[in-house]
Amino acid sequence: MLKMIIKWVVFALMIMLVGWLTPGLTIANFLTAMIAVVVIALINAFIKPVILMLTLPLNLVTLGLFTIVINALLFMFTAYIVPGVEVEGFLSALLASVLISVMSIGLSKIGD
Repeated sequence: MLKMIIKWVVFALMIMLVGWLTPGLTIANFLTAMIAVVVIALINAFIKPVILMLTLPLNLVTLGLFTIVINALLFMFTAYIVPGVEVEGFLSALLASVLISVMSIGLSKIGD
């Protein structure tokens, strides 16, 4: 349980860092980042698998690169849901989703 809470806080700090590094992305405060982490986790658990199944042919044609676009669109959806998270455009969401993906891979490697 403690390990999960630590990962949640570190992931929120990661989102704050991505908000600082990405032009066009604004995260209001740490509490907003914590809420965004929960929303991203719920979206990744329930909505993303359905979208990936629906776009499977396109993903196969693009050799999986369309998943990056799906991640950016889901990040924009997160910004729409969570007050205090603002994304100015698709390119900002794309850069933020790539940074979050790379950092979360690193976090999962460290946490094991």
